[in-house]
Amino acid sequence: MLIHNATIVTGDEAGSIHHGAALVVQGRRIAAIGPTAELLARYPAVERVDGRARAVLPGFANTHTHFPMTLARGIYEDLSPPHSPPFSGGLAPLPLPPLGPDQRRVMVQLAALEAIRSGTTLVLEDGVGLDSYAGALLDSGLRYLLCERAWDGANASIGQPGPFEVDPALAEAGIARITGLHARWDGKDDGRLRVGLAAWAADLCSPELLGRLRKLQSELGAVATIHLNQIWGEVAAVKGARGVLPTEYLARAGFLSDRLVAAHCRCMTAEEERILGASRVAVAFNAAIAARRGLSPRAADLERAGCLIALGTDNMAEDMVEVMRTALFMERVRRQDGRRPTPEEALTWATRNGYRALGVPDGGWLAPGNRADLIMVDLRAPHLTPALRVVSCFVHQGQASDVEAVMVDGRWVMRDRRVLTMDEPAIVEEADRIARTAWRGLLEQRPDLSRPAGLDLGAP
Repeated sequence: MLIHNATIVTGDEAGSIHHGAALVVQGRRIAAIGPTAELLARYPAVERVDGRARAVLPGFANTHTHFPMTLARGIYEDLSPPHSPPFSGGLAPLPLPPLGPDQRRVMVQLAALEAIRSGTTLVLEDGVGLDSYAGALLDSGLRYLLCERAWDGANASIGQPGPFEVDPALAEAGIARITGLHARWDGKDDGRLRVGLAAWAADLCSPELLGRLRKLQSELGAVATIHLNQIWGEVAAVKGARGVLPTEYLARAGFLSDRLVAAHCRCMTAEEERILGASRVAVAFNAAIAARRGLSPRAADLERAGCLIALGTDNMAEDMVEVMRTALFMERVRRQDGRRPTPEEALTWATRNGYRALGVPDGGWLAPGNRADLIMVDLRAPHLTPALRVVSCFVHQGQASDVEAVMVDGRWVMRDRRVLTMDEPAIVEEADRIARTAWRGLLEQRPDLSRPAGLDLGAP
């Protein structure tokens, strides 16, 4: 396949952009990038894709998300926990309605649809019971790192005050889920699906469990992830239980490494940033949810300390275009700098850095020999015209709807704005029905819960 007469944004370290150029895909990989006339002559018999008025970019890597949380869309975004004492456990005062496996798969497919439509090609999914929907994820056509979660804090939630009580059964169940998922799914479809592991959060794991998970990570040769310094209640909980700050606690437990993705890192001291950077930990800067919670990591300081900055969506949304722009804006406001970070830096966070963090060194930028994970962006929209500096234009003004096509492993997942791997209308309709029914049922069973303002659950 040969995409011709396009603007090829390679996303490489030099920031190379080829105008009026062509890109050739053979099998699952990129075979060549160069002048259109030259590659048309070299590959005369391949399928041709017209790239005029289009930009070809590397696909986005979402380094932290929870696909089933689409169930809480429009609710949890406005129910953030307090940033000062008194703290309470959990990230929202409303519990999540329970779903059966079939219902959960539909909500996961809904999230995958949004991810595809915003140009995502690689996803780290962190959750519990991933085995029940791993097949649905694989069928979506995206590339995944599935991180099954373990913890051993009894009856606990993130940021919960009070003493830490260990429940050994929770630890055993989590480790069993991780090893089972790895045995069944790791390496499926020529490595398009890999399995890692997750420690839920610093305040929900004992040092013994963290040590066991670090050992298991080494045995499996896997990437690990953890929620870290997410909210101030978590910081207070770890300090109360362990006498140190969360990052110091993980360092003492030996859990930090250059194969760890630490999500959030937005309630940190400078010393914690230094500790994290010394271990070359990757940080998932979840910019959109951070903005909604009114918190932000110090991305520049973490980067200077030695951390690899990548991006993620976290809860309720999968739009990586929004996340990339929000990361740029939040960090400029925080630095009080109207020029840094640059759009090119934000694109690197969203692509090459994310692939590197998730253990895919031959993806995240466009180069011969690399995996053919790419997107095509339609530049003909009014808000992208004139695209004089295409990266700046797309990072500052682009929308998910500008993504016209998505390719993963050399196969189209979306083309001409039509998702090819799922029945989008049916999934959207069923997901809406499932969500309204689930929330209606919860609130009917729990009249003590406060109904969010403006809630419309429809007729039973």
